[in-house]
Amino acid sequence: MKLNYFVVGTNDMSVAVSFYDELFEESELTKIHAEGRMTFWQGPEFMFAVAEPYDGNAASVGNGIMLGFQLDDAEQVSRMHSKTLELGGADEGEPKERSGHFSAYARDLDGNKICFYAREG
Repeated sequence: MKLNYFVVGTNDMSVAVSFYDELFEESELTKIHAEGRMTFWQGPEFMFAVAEPYDGNAASVGNGIMLGFQLDDAEQVSRMHSKTLELGGADEGEPKERSGHFSAYARDLDGNKICFYAREG
């Protein structure tokens, strides 16, 4: 398993995007998606994003932040999601195909949001 992407929340998308565009200007990160409530940049081994929190509340430390783990296949995604629930975590989105990828969402015991993701279902 390896880290796939990391998302931070924002209360002002245009200011955040401008900041990260400039911050990443001389890096290997390239903006790959800027639509709606999320903007993504991709590097050789991971993605980073800023997002307006999905729940509609103000972004704060923790709100809008999600840790993503890239796995090899849909079976691993389902297994990790199930294990999180078995350990006392909460379901935030059942394993299924989303936007051409297979993913599942859960929260750990502290409420941190985790995504398990496979490029191919």
